[in-house]
Amino acid sequence: METTSSTPSSVTPPWDVFPQKTLDSIDIAVLVLYFLFVLAVGLWSMWKTQRSTVKGYFLAGGQMVWWPVGASLFASNVGSGHFIGLAGSGAASGIAATAYEWNGMFCVLVLAWLFLPIYIAAGVTTMPEYLRKRFGGKRIQMFLAILYLFIYIFTKISVDMYAGALFIQQALHWDLYIAVAGLLAITAVYTVAGGLAAVIYTDALQTFIMLIGAVTLMVFSFVEVGGLEGLQTKYFDAIPSTRKENSSCGLPREDAFHIFRDPVNSDLPWPGVLVGMTIPSLWYWCTDQVIVQRSLAAKNLSHAKGGSLMTSYLKILPLFMMVMPGMISRILFPDLVACADAEICRKICGNPSGCSDIAYPKLVIELLPVGLRGLMMSVMIAALMSSLTSIFNSASTIFTMDLWKHFRPRCSEWELMIVGRVFVLLLTVVSILWIPLVQAGQGGQLFIYIQSISSYLQPPVAMVFILGCFWKRANEKGAFWGLVIGLLLGVIRLVLDFIYPEPQCGEIDLRPGVVKYMHYLYFSMVLAAISTLTVLVVSMLTEPPSEEM
Repeated sequence: METTSSTPSSVTPPWDVFPQKTLDSIDIAVLVLYFLFVLAVGLWSMWKTQRSTVKGYFLAGGQMVWWPVGASLFASNVGSGHFIGLAGSGAASGIAATAYEWNGMFCVLVLAWLFLPIYIAAGVTTMPEYLRKRFGGKRIQMFLAILYLFIYIFTKISVDMYAGALFIQQALHWDLYIAVAGLLAITAVYTVAGGLAAVIYTDALQTFIMLIGAVTLMVFSFVEVGGLEGLQTKYFDAIPSTRKENSSCGLPREDAFHIFRDPVNSDLPWPGVLVGMTIPSLWYWCTDQVIVQRSLAAKNLSHAKGGSLMTSYLKILPLFMMVMPGMISRILFPDLVACADAEICRKICGNPSGCSDIAYPKLVIELLPVGLRGLMMSVMIAALMSSLTSIFNSASTIFTMDLWKHFRPRCSEWELMIVGRVFVLLLTVVSILWIPLVQAGQGGQLFIYIQSISSYLQPPVAMVFILGCFWKRANEKGAFWGLVIGLLLGVIRLVLDFIYPEPQCGEIDLRPGVVKYMHYLYFSMVLAAISTLTVLVVSMLTEPPSEEM
């Protein structure tokens, strides 16, 4: 692969964020070792587990012990989008984005103690299948299966691809398409061949590598600014040299070290954090195929609970591993990471609305010595691969078990296995074609982009699951209309958000009131309330579900 490339002519030398540092031979050796190691683990787990049956392939035969389950939950959750996005949010606005991570700490426990026993008792492989068994009828199952695939491609695959691509392109100066195609080829090999067991074992390895690398970088960056005290004093002085006078553009937020912020005027209002954030979070941790499938693969309920506890402890780390290093990056490179002038930002990273997303890659390239840089590259690639394999495997499970079986109810197990594997290959191709779109349409803060989309599409689904699990009277018609109405409102708001993007700093805000004053976390609360009401009213007005449901 080409490791040298000329800088684009538009970039004048002072704005070249990543000067031509090609990786040293030691770094490349570390990377190659890492790839061989991952492939070895993937192939080993393929021979070790039965993968000829549907349960063996899609649920790892239900034989996993607690630590690979916990590690895999963490690795599937923390993709490269997390590293880039959380560090970027840290650089832009302080530690508030940590609230998402700490919210997850509790939701993953809710999964193991409340939801999993219900799923296990129902004996399901996929989440849409659970709703079919609970409510009867096919339309909810089909509707959800298609929605889940849509959410995966739009929020998860595209964002992780973008973040991974940013890293590969900026830091390694490789050709983007070759690099991504190569990565995906390696991941597709063991995802296609080995099924969930291979994915879980390689995830456990990736988690280990991610923790070592991220903690190393964290230590280096804290040493650089002089510990936590240094971070707290210097962060407020991290102001870019060129910015508009008399405006707050480019200034660090005064509430940078608060997680709970002003309920009306801030970027993450605290009631929204406590309630509005918990609803998409419950969707993600308790009803998302990627997460639940890992827990269902555990040997028994206590192993699943052990895995959840392990994940919950690991979720404490992102504040220190990702958010704070992002803030440190702003202190060390204020002109680049915190650029405030649209023109300059465009020169630096091609994005007029801000360059906070380069915070993490910049630290890696600048602070780490030779050899460790290669390790950190493998960390980013590990994060990218582990979350992509998880999504590929889960998406192919949903496609095979919910959509394919619906159109071909009498198909053999063998056919299901073939379809599942072909679908993974299909997704790989879609992901590669998706890159230019993602590169074109990205806002300044990657993490916030994912989260706002989640707040528009996930609350109705979350509420239908919660009511389905814990309220006997909920029936098929109620659930269906709750989903449809909730999602319609969510899509309307999503479209409005794309038509009226947030104005850049210093511009006048001309957006309509519902977009301007209704924070997406508050919208999530309203959406959940409307969906719940719809399910309640429609269920009460129609006939109750049969006893066996």
